[in-house]
Amino acid sequence: MNDGESGANAEKHAHANTKKRSGRHRAGGKFRREDRYAALDLGTNNCRLLIAAPRGKSYRIVDAFSRIVRLGEGLSQSGRLSEAAMARAISALRECASKIDRRGATHIRCIATQACRGAANGAEFLERVRQETGLSFEIISTEEEARLAVAGCADLLSPQSLAGLVFDIGGGSTEISWIRRSEQGGAADIAAWTSLPFGVVNLSEKWGGHEISAETYDAIAEEVRSVIADLGDPAGLKSVFEKDEAHLLGTSGTVTSIAGVHLGLTRYRRDRVDGLWLSSSDARAVSQSLRAMSFEERSAEPCIGEERADLVVCGCAILEGLQREWPASRIRVADRGLREGILDGLACEARAQRKIKRRRERNNLR
Repeated sequence: MNDGESGANAEKHAHANTKKRSGRHRAGGKFRREDRYAALDLGTNNCRLLIAAPRGKSYRIVDAFSRIVRLGEGLSQSGRLSEAAMARAISALRECASKIDRRGATHIRCIATQACRGAANGAEFLERVRQETGLSFEIISTEEEARLAVAGCADLLSPQSLAGLVFDIGGGSTEISWIRRSEQGGAADIAAWTSLPFGVVNLSEKWGGHEISAETYDAIAEEVRSVIADLGDPAGLKSVFEKDEAHLLGTSGTVTSIAGVHLGLTRYRRDRVDGLWLSSSDARAVSQSLRAMSFEERSAEPCIGEERADLVVCGCAILEGLQREWPASRIRVADRGLREGILDGLACEARAQRKIKRRRERNNLR
């Protein structure tokens, strides 16, 4: 989900032909409760929820929510979450709690990322959230955040590619993971990962986001490139990239916004963006165009809007820094990631529980 999507568009992520259900089905004249999975991600910039129901070994989305709350606003200066930011987040989380309750979620995972990891009052805030909304959050590590992002989008790695670099540009940090396909051509595994201390919120507060000169943009990109360069080649995949046998895979709102602008969409459309291939030159062209725009012009872009117009250029600069150090001719765009990774885990957990239950029922009949 593009982290700049409006609430209305977020609702469309829950398939239009899916009607609201009570979460119960009739079986043999009796009602049985159907599993529902809820994945809630509270980030530095956005609050996002997906609710899903089982579909074979996978799941189908039945409800969604996305709202920009800027929880990490001012955090880089004060080291604390502000009262205004916490109030915005709690307002959004009350709506999430209502949706989770209405949909009868049976398996729930609520995670908080960089803002709550880095804030002196992060844990205190989440206890307040629990008391006011009933939602219990865990502050996940950067490693778990990277793992979940990869789990949610790794199936978009090209079958013809030997490796890929997954990037998730967040509000307060950027997770990058090098993934390698197994020799048998099976599923891709994480070969190495890291978390960079750059995100669209803290960089915009540092450099300014409304108007960014070409010189400032280049300085941001070079700062990012330098930090990535210091990591060396942790997965031993540099030669694969140099041979153009690998590609970048982006899961963040920055790259979905770039894709929407590239396509000239008059409104954001997940079905057009998710899985889209962008050439490296096309991504750079859109990024430079956005940088050159005024704040008002970026605000008028349907796939950006006023809420993200001061953030997206710094996101583009992070991507530019990444491209400079790990060049690839193609970027694949994923409007999926961390929440889908959570849903995958919840679905596996639910299937395991159902198997145990059926085994016990069979044993009781003997």
